[in-house]
Amino acid sequence: MLTGAALVVVLLILAGTATLITARFVESFRSGQVHAIAPPPPLVTLDPAILPVSSAAPVPSREEVAVALAPWLSDPALGSLAGQISDANTGTALWTQDPASPRIPASSVKLLTAAAALLVLPHDSRVETVVAAGDEPGVAVLVGAGDVTLSAQPEDASTFYDGAARLDDLVAQLRDSGVEITRVLVDTDAYTGARLAPGWNSESVGEGYIAPMEPVMLDGGRIEPLEPESARWEEPAIAAGRTLAERLGADPAEVGIGSASDDAPVLARVSSASLRVRVEQAMQLSDNVLAEAIGREVAVAEAEPASFRGATRAVRSVLAAHGVAMDGVDLADTSGLSRENALPVSVLDGLMVRAAAEDDGLGEREDPTGSGQVGLLRPLLDLLPVAAGTGTLEDRFFDSAEAGAGWVRAKTGTLDGVSALTGYVVTQRGRVLTFAFISTDSNAFEARPALDALAAQLRTLPRAGE
Repeated sequence: MLTGAALVVVLLILAGTATLITARFVESFRSGQVHAIAPPPPLVTLDPAILPVSSAAPVPSREEVAVALAPWLSDPALGSLAGQISDANTGTALWTQDPASPRIPASSVKLLTAAAALLVLPHDSRVETVVAAGDEPGVAVLVGAGDVTLSAQPEDASTFYDGAARLDDLVAQLRDSGVEITRVLVDTDAYTGARLAPGWNSESVGEGYIAPMEPVMLDGGRIEPLEPESARWEEPAIAAGRTLAERLGADPAEVGIGSASDDAPVLARVSSASLRVRVEQAMQLSDNVLAEAIGREVAVAEAEPASFRGATRAVRSVLAAHGVAMDGVDLADTSGLSRENALPVSVLDGLMVRAAAEDDGLGEREDPTGSGQVGLLRPLLDLLPVAAGTGTLEDRFFDSAEAGAGWVRAKTGTLDGVSALTGYVVTQRGRVLTFAFISTDSNAFEARPALDALAAQLRTLPRAGE
């Protein structure tokens, strides 16, 4: 018999799981009425959106920037530092230190390569690898056009490069063709010139930094397909041909270099991921082989030889033709691995300003997000690693640089005695600043956190009371 309010608790056991259901009954015996629980409020409809930064956000003064950086510039880990910081909207330089002197840029060169590719190549372009019939019965020719991401991984396994074509797809097509293949040749005519660039150390092949540049290879020439720093094959094209021969049941020892006739029947073909995907991977992973291959795509588009000289000449000419300053730029490769590369930080920072501008003056391309038209270089900003989040910055921007975590996006660069960082940051008041730093005569690994701290200070601008 109930008196006043009563609470009934029912414990239900369903499938071994206890579910507690509480029912509250409120009765008033005086009025004889039962008071129901009030209905829930109406649902709130959210309309999520990513809002652009405002061009009206306050610009830090030169003095504010200098004061913010001053305590960190004395860090001996920076060695000899060159740097430039600019307001992305106006292009005004807010801080400089030795901005015009050419320095070894390390992988900062990849920014130039990526920018040139975005300017002259369709962002959805792909590179084909085909197998053509040889001049003799039973001979198949693996013809490379520059897809260094082709993977030896089986269909049910992950690949090092996102969206990579698979060798097994070629094998399946060849088997379906009904042609009996007894020997495999590899056509490397798409590339010309030396396989190693001036300023490269041949030991870098075994150390996993680079592969000899040939227009067909598997997994970037890696011996261990999924290991980022795997040693590379000394003859990556021959290694690819031997793997194909093994899977077709042909003798891998008989694999050699040969050319396919222009009118040779194509027996199988596969295509790489889109240019945009490949450029993003080159930037995120700082992948030297992929950057060199993309540089050669730019060369071909500009009617230059697909060689180191042709690629570097094409990258320079494309950027210069689109109004990007190239003063003091000397390139020996398009990945930044060569110590013979040189450029001033003003070029790197200027490129970031151009990419970040509301109107980069370089034309427009459809924005794949559906938000309208964007400048041709704008995608470059989206391809950069995020501080403490992705790519080569995943394990950086902690401790004294924590303020920049998630707010800085930048391309890294590392060689013996060289550390570089180029990118952009949104200040705490919503202003976009670009920056480029190159530290030389330093321990590259000690310089990294020091450079991170400089970029992170920009996020904190303006300071309280400023």
